[in-house]
Amino acid sequence: MNRHLIDTTDLSLEDIEDILNDALEFLDEKPRDILNGKIIINIFFENSTRTRSSFDVAAKRLGAEVVTLDVATSSTSKGETLFDTAANLDMMNPSAIVVRHKNGGVPKILSNYVNCSIINGGDGSHAHPTQALLDLFTIKQSFNDLKNKTIAIVGDIKNSRVANSNIKLLSRFGLNIILVAPPQLLPKTTLDTTHNLKEAISKADIVMSLRTQTERHSSQIYASLKDYASDYCITKDIIKDRNLIILHPGPVHRNVDIDDEVLKDSRCKVLDQVKNGVLIRMAVLKKLLC
Repeated sequence: MNRHLIDTTDLSLEDIEDILNDALEFLDEKPRDILNGKIIINIFFENSTRTRSSFDVAAKRLGAEVVTLDVATSSTSKGETLFDTAANLDMMNPSAIVVRHKNGGVPKILSNYVNCSIINGGDGSHAHPTQALLDLFTIKQSFNDLKNKTIAIVGDIKNSRVANSNIKLLSRFGLNIILVAPPQLLPKTTLDTTHNLKEAISKADIVMSLRTQTERHSSQIYASLKDYASDYCITKDIIKDRNLIILHPGPVHRNVDIDDEVLKDSRCKVLDQVKNGVLIRMAVLKKLLC
């Protein structure tokens, strides 16, 4: 397979099944030594809690050493280009560099400057492949057969790398996809779309809520997040007793994306996603580096 993971399209269906099966094996959370002697470098130019921490835990659980570059105190703050930073780190002979950047396309470009594997930890609004993989893994824990299942992706879809990667990945597994958002937050697409949350949830087996990424908006779309929540917050009144699961990539804006009551509901798999993130990233590292 490709030694880089820039988006889920870099993976064949066979690669994806291997990753999912390895993640199942890693459910025991036991340490392994399959990456002994390997070094993983994390470079995150955007804030991250779940992704950076889970890559760190995943690599260490497989026996690798981890170096996390503090971007604020690195030479990039002195004017060194991102590409020179990557080339210099590559000369230290790491096995992989995990990179997150606010600009789409950066991991792909960096892959031309290094000899090690590049893993995309999220680039702008372009892609977040390991998030999509862990979302797929979480969905498959609830539904064995995904064909003809329907997922409603709700929120700031236009600016979401999570939505982009999930649309590409989940469509390959036969899921029906409905995009739910106000007009300003919907991308140009051939997929089913609606502005009506209740209508979408009435058809959905899976609901994926997304954070409103106000930092990527060129102009104000809603007067306040409270106004947005009145139309698109996932509440108990909306989901009622339906047989569905709720996902969110985090961080969750409580009572804006999902309300407190739903977050405590057994159908909400947000914390399962966090646990599964470690397992999937262990499996990705194994696939790329072993």
